[in-house]
Amino acid sequence: MSSLAERAAAPSATYLKLVATAVLWGATWIAGRVAVSEAAPLAVASWRFLLAALLLGALVVQREGWPRWSRSDWLTLTALGASGIFLYNLCFLYGLQVIEAGRGALVVALTPALVAASDWLFFGAPMSPLKAAGIIVAMFGCLLVVSNGHLQLLVSGQIGAGEWLIIGCSVLWAVYTFIGRRATRSLSPLAMTFGASLTGCAMLTSAALLQGSLFSLAGTTWRAWTSIAFLGIFGVALAFTWYAAAVRELGATRSAAFINLVPVSAVLLGALLLHERLGIAVLAGGSLVIVGVLMTNHAGAHLATGAHSKEKTACS
Repeated sequence: MSSLAERAAAPSATYLKLVATAVLWGATWIAGRVAVSEAAPLAVASWRFLLAALLLGALVVQREGWPRWSRSDWLTLTALGASGIFLYNLCFLYGLQVIEAGRGALVVALTPALVAASDWLFFGAPMSPLKAAGIIVAMFGCLLVVSNGHLQLLVSGQIGAGEWLIIGCSVLWAVYTFIGRRATRSLSPLAMTFGASLTGCAMLTSAALLQGSLFSLAGTTWRAWTSIAFLGIFGVALAFTWYAAAVRELGATRSAAFINLVPVSAVLLGALLLHERLGIAVLAGGSLVIVGVLMTNHAGAHLATGAHSKEKTACS
């Protein structure tokens, strides 16, 4: 009962940080597209997470002392690094080479509904008709965005690699969220983010060295380096830590719901900074995704309130 009570009494600062995280992640779609226009995706990701790991490591040592992780902690952190850092960034940055930043972010808006569906399917979270309807609406909207409004392309198999890579981002972030929920039982959000960045950076750097792109940055301008710095400092060190803390305090489903703000930020910034213009069908699909996520989150809040009331009655 105490866990449910703590979540219900979550401070407003947590929600404000989640909103700020969503805005920062929206901006990473713009920064990522700028960076990969001048450098190889693996090199961009490697330098991004090297910077993040150095910054996070300094903060961990300052606040918590030198990490003393168990073998189990290392295994969990490696799983986080593989899913949310290494594989996610391959999908994210290679996908951004071929599709618009705003459109990609609209696809990733599906993530909260995917988290809710996975929470029900694999972890026994309660499901209601409204919650199920929200998931279906969000998924239909995602299909509109992916197909650029031409649903027949889904049947004929004409969806490009870029769209599939961005869908992969949603799947991998759901995996990262659930592994992170387990990790924060023994690690602080800051330590977890540092460990994931460290293991993910090792994987990315190894891959970039094998590819030969890690130091092939002769033609990279200040715009790309500024984008990489933004991706590492704000997109990872700050935003990942805030998100991990929110998952521990609010739960995976409620925290992931704020990701529906990411495409709003990305679309606005894409139009302002990259002069991207998305079609009516894509914007309509994105709106359906966001409506579906809001339905899912609203239903989830009601289910959580009901569970809390039942537990309170049983205790009394």
